[in-house]
Amino acid sequence: ISPTTAKAGDTVVITGTGFTGATAVTFGGTAAGYVVDSDTQITATSPAGAGTVDVRVTTPNGTSANPAVDDYPYDPPPPAIAFRR
Repeated sequence: ISPTTAKAGDTVVITGTGFTGATAVTFGGTAAGYVVDSDTQITATSPAGAGTVDVRVTTPNGTSANPAVDDYPYDPPPPAIAFRR
């Protein structure tokens, strides 16, 4: 998965095999927008998320396994500032 970290809305390239006919890509269970570039590559847009999540691809043949290699860390959010009057 490239880049190695992202924030919501970033383009992420997923490489592997058997992607033809993919019906879903999820990041931590949240659906992502995606395009199947080839049997070995998907370009996805990371959905909102935080922490480290599992990336899964679903095809007519099933859903990808859950190995640690596809755990994907989101960039930490920027600090928030609260204004008080």
